[in-house]
This record gives sequence, C-alpha cells and structure tokens, in this order.
Amino acid sequence: MKSALLWLGLMWPVFAATQVNLPQVSLEQLIQEARDHNPEIHAMRQRWESARAVVPQVQTLPDPKIAVGYTDIAPMKGPMYGISQEIPFPGKLALKGEIASREAERTEQDYLATQLTVIARLKELFYELCFIHKSNQVITKNKSLLEGFAKTAEGRYSVGQAAQQDILRAQTEISRLLARLAILEQRRQSLHAEINRILNRLPSDPLGAPQEIRITPMRHALTELNTLLEQGSPLLRGQQKGLERGNQAVALANRQYYPDFELDARGQHDTAMHAEGYQVMLRVQVPLYFATKQRQGVREAVASREAVFQDLQALRQDLLARIKDNVAQAERAEQLVRLLRDGIIPQSRLTLASAQASYAVGKVDFLTLLNSLLTLQENELEFHGEITEHEKALARLEAIIGETP
Repeated sequence: MKSALLWLGLMWPVFAATQVNLPQVSLEQLIQEARDHNPEIHAMRQRWESARAVVPQVQTLPDPKIAVGYTDIAPMKGPMYGISQEIPFPGKLALKGEIASREAERTEQDYLATQLTVIARLKELFYELCFIHKSNQVITKNKSLLEGFAKTAEGRYSVGQAAQQDILRAQTEISRLLARLAILEQRRQSLHAEINRILNRLPSDPLGAPQEIRITPMRHALTELNTLLEQGSPLLRGQQKGLERGNQAVALANRQYYPDFELDARGQHDTAMHAEGYQVMLRVQVPLYFATKQRQGVREAVASREAVFQDLQALRQDLLARIKDNVAQAERAEQLVRLLRDGIIPQSRLTLASAQASYAVGKVDFLTLLNSLLTLQENELEFHGEITEHEKALARLEAIIGETP
C-alpha cells in the first residue's frame, strides 16, 4: 500500500506537467480534420461514387454481338458475317436507371449520416476530454487545500489541540485524491487514443488540451426537432430513398411480363455464284413461365418494398424516441447546471470557508472540515459533468436531425 501511494506521489507531477504543457486545440479544428481524414467518411464517399457510376451502366443497351462464320452448303459457299442486338421492352432500361438512381441517392444519405455520426462521436469524446481536464483541475486544487489542512492539523496536534487521527485522515484523503488523478490520467490517455483513431492518426500522436466548453442553449423545442427530423435526417431520408427504390423495383418486376427482343442481321458472300446476300431476323423472348418466374418476381419485389416500409416506420419511431430522450437529458442537465452554479456551489464554498475558520480556532472537528471540502469537490465535479452531458446530448441531436456543425 505504501509503495503504491509513493508511486502515485512521484508520478503525479509528471501527469500534471503533461496537462500544463499541452497546446490547446479547438473542436472546430478536430471536426475539420475528421472530415478530411476519417477513413469511415472516405469509405462511404467512395461507395456513393461507386453507386453513381452504376446508373449509366444499367440504362445502356446490352453490348451487341458480332458473328463471323463460313458456310459450305451447296450451292452456297463462302464467308458469313452478322451482328445482333438485344433490345429490352420499352421502359425497362429507364426503370433500371431509376432503381440505380434511388440506390445512389440512398448511398449519398448513408454518406451524410456517417459524416454526422463520426462528428457526433468526436464531439462526445472531446467533451469527455474537457471533463477530464476540469476534473483534474478541481481535484488538484482540492489536493493543495487538503495539504494545507494537513499542515494546520499537524500544527494543532503539536500543541495538543488536535488528535493524531486528523493528520492520518488528511493523509488518507490526499492519497485517495492521488488515486483519482491516476484514474483520470488513464481515462485521458484512452480518450486521446480514441480521438486520434477518428482523426486517422497514430494513437500516440500528440493531441492538444481541449479548449474550455460552456453550456450551449438549445436552439429548438421538441416539436421543432420532430419537424426537422422529417426534413433533414439523412438516416430517415436514406430509408425513404430505399422505399422509392422499392416502388421502382415493383414497377420493373411488373414490366418483366412483357417480352424482350433481339434483332439479328447477317450478310453472306457466295464465292461460287459471286453473289452477296443478307438476312434479317427478329427474335422475341416470350415470358412463357410467368407463373413461376415473373409472378414470383413481383411477389418478391412487393414483399421487399413492404419490408423497407416497415423498417422506415421502425426507424422513425426510434429516432423520435431518441430525440425525446436527448431533449430530456439536455433539459435535466441545464436545470442542474443552473442549480449548482447559482445555489449549491456558492453555498458549499461558504460552508467550507466557515468550517476552515472554525477549525482554526477549535470550534469544529477535522471531520466536519474534511466533509465540507469533499462536498464542494463533488458539487464542482457534478457541475462540470452536467455541462458535459448537456453538450453530448446536443451533439447526438445534431446527428439525428441532420444539422451540420
């Protein structure tokens, strides 16, 4: 136990120096870097580009076929050549293009949703890192106060006005604070590595200390957020594009009842007769097995469309519930921040100051002084924690409704 406490005491100055010497970094800088370098965002961008490239391919006629041969059937003898072209029934290629276009638009919404999700996650990590730094400052300040209380207790003990247990309690609490600082340092390093992962950096690459955050008032009421969800959420719009794609797929499945064509033109040179000839043929692909093929294809397309519709309904309900939950979290945090800032923390500081003055003249015991300090510490940590939770809730709301920071 003593060796562990000694290690904490020796390592804490290193932790503190690490915090002090780091340059500050703003959230806006990190967001821009994530947009430029995050692999998930770039991967979804390439998927979108890939989906867009499909559209002109499916709208184009099948490649023609060229035939070259030789005929030796009396009295005809000579080379033969020809070309054939498959021609889908009018409207099929257009529908295939519409399906591919809706799929490309859905992929675009996935790309936008990925961008928002990554940025929201980055914001949450940044706010957590801010909380760690604030907690570090609060505990470091209280550690210095507690060391002063310990010296006061030692002075009172030396003249017989305090018990030795007061000194031991102070030393124990100082050790507990050192342990909390070590835990905070571990958490800071984990957040550091996670933020660097999002920025596509090496985990050990340096990261500046976060700029201080302040509570941001909510810009929209719950009803406005629900409206914005329908208008701008990439998650919802992506599912809606999937439903539109399903409608086009049903239309294409119904169009499969109509036949496709193949136009075949051939020419021949008769070497024996020194004559030229040609042949033109139109082939029709008859949907003879429509009962087990085209009809089932329509059933498949309709069922797929219905599944997408139900997924859309479920997603809408999920997003509405998440909006309500995050609004409730933000409102709770805002109320607690106001209560802590304007009432509880000032009262706790007055209580500590009174206890400190009373202990110096022997009117209260050390336990009362210690409890006053720890109460103030927990209130300050709760204050900064609620600011963090408020900003995290707003970040999640932005990602849900599709607001670009």
